[in-house]
Amino acid sequence: MPAPPLSPAIAGLGAVDLARRLIGARLSVRGAGGVIIETEAYARDDPASHSFRGPTPRNAAMFGPAGHAYVYRSYGIHLCLNVVGLPGEAVLIRALEPIQGLEAMRARRGQGPLCSGPGRLSQALGLRPEDDGAPFDGGDLALVLSDARPGLLQGPRIGISRAQDLPWRFGLAGARGLSRPFPRPAG
Repeated sequence: MPAPPLSPAIAGLGAVDLARRLIGARLSVRGAGGVIIETEAYARDDPASHSFRGPTPRNAAMFGPAGHAYVYRSYGIHLCLNVVGLPGEAVLIRALEPIQGLEAMRARRGQGPLCSGPGRLSQALGLRPEDDGAPFDGGDLALVLSDARPGLLQGPRIGISRAQDLPWRFGLAGARGLSRPFPRPAG
């Protein structure tokens, strides 16, 4: 069954708002998936973003339609999955609570956490380089937003060397399987 059209629901959302909105959404790649529990936002004017210096062949999908995938290889090893929002803006999917296709995910990942961290998540889902630019329309990739407004955690992004202080990482409060703990609130 096709997913509801994603583009209209996220049209006009900047990366930070989209990162919040994706928490609690259901994501699947060729029948394996679950609930998004952690995201990170990357805006066009963000020095940590692949789009900071403008369009290139590598980041072309970031400048394409909202509701499409931006897939890139990190450190030459792991694929990472992002959801495109405004042109030049995307949200990295950092962690997922696995729900469907568990046997296939375990076969791809072996031992250890299935979907805790962007590299593990992409491996478990069977993400492919050719998924770059694909729509989340219910074909190979599906993304269904939740109407619920879950409790959110917020903190600085991780694993980057620029703009580390921006609190653009979001997590589902109470979720197990986050890629890393969030800082405790001050006070």
